[in-house]
Amino acid sequence: MKIHIKNGRLVDPKNGIDAQQDVFIAAGKVVAVGAAPEGFHANRTIDAAGLVICPGLVDLSARLREPGYEYKATLESEMLAAVAGGVTSLVCPPDTDPPLDEPGLVEMLKYRAKSLNQARVYPLGALTQKLEGARLTEMAELHDAGCIGFSHADVPLSDTLVQMRAMQYAATFGFTVWLRPQDASLAKDGVAHDGEVASRLGLPSIPACAETIALSTILSLARETGARVHICRLSSREGVALIRAAKAEGLPVTCDIAVHHAHLSEMDIGFFDANCHLVPPLRSQRDRDALRAGLADGTVDAICSDHTPVDDDAKLLPFAEAEVGATGLELLLPLTLKWAQETGVSLSDAIAKITAAPARILALDNGHLAAGQHADLCIFDPEQYWKVEPASLKSQGRNTPFVGFELQGKVRYTLVDGQVVYEAH
Repeated sequence: MKIHIKNGRLVDPKNGIDAQQDVFIAAGKVVAVGAAPEGFHANRTIDAAGLVICPGLVDLSARLREPGYEYKATLESEMLAAVAGGVTSLVCPPDTDPPLDEPGLVEMLKYRAKSLNQARVYPLGALTQKLEGARLTEMAELHDAGCIGFSHADVPLSDTLVQMRAMQYAATFGFTVWLRPQDASLAKDGVAHDGEVASRLGLPSIPACAETIALSTILSLARETGARVHICRLSSREGVALIRAAKAEGLPVTCDIAVHHAHLSEMDIGFFDANCHLVPPLRSQRDRDALRAGLADGTVDAICSDHTPVDDDAKLLPFAEAEVGATGLELLLPLTLKWAQETGVSLSDAIAKITAAPARILALDNGHLAAGQHADLCIFDPEQYWKVEPASLKSQGRNTPFVGFELQGKVRYTLVDGQVVYEAH
């Protein structure tokens, strides 16, 4: 299939392109940008006038709910949600049922995902067997099966010795360890940020130091072991300061935030809105502003959707009992554009946070559109407004704090390997 995409504004942060340029695709690859190759005859022409052409989005955290939680979502529904959101590559955490702690499970997930011919799936392997925090998994075997890194998802890893052994193992093979910093004792039973809203509503709280104490431990172990560490879903201003200092010191550390943390704070819980029951919790407005500033100055490397589909019944429970999580694959692009618009960040720099930067964290040569690259593209209308309504989402999870919001930026086409896998009607 030969495709000619014309008249669009091409934004490719890694290659420093932000200009009206045509893109030419053949045999699943980008064959030229700008002028057509000699003898190129397109089977299909896409007129992208008024639209932005960018690399397909790379999402660092999207739960697909398979295996084990098919009643919350299926691979089919969530992969459709991914391409509808312009996401062409995504990382799935290992907290499935059973967890991704054996090569066979990883291979099965990769095979199932590949058979759908939609987004590329990169699983994270479990750091410990059954995510129980006791015995390490065979990371080398899991890597050979297709794991891009190793994580404990949101399950507490309270044994610091096991954590150090895991990081030593990972450092030996050059694997990246993905950790979400939260001290299990300080966070125990907490459901909201330790601030005025939790006090007023009588909700058990999680102090910001639950994040920073765990983060300090992780950074000390990274210093000790030399392991490459990716910090998942930072949420506090003190956390941003610690990462900034670690990077200045030269530690091999990267980090991301969930896109909803760039916009929301504890105030958005309102009167027990269970859609705002998230992990980590929505923190103070000062924390949110620090996350935004960290994104702008490069301390925070990337934005992820932290896509966590939950079945409706689990969100209808009282706030403290409701299941945590928000759907995010289809909101990643418009919410990133909203952050950029509100903070004066350029379109190219904003798109870098969801394309080139996450690809660099994954050590993958995607997230850009040079000739010879896989033709994974997102084409979107930056001016189109649309209202977030649960019924219009492709994901099986309708749980989002942004219900009723009017967002700007709508995906029109998504291409993976040179095939149009999503087209808005």
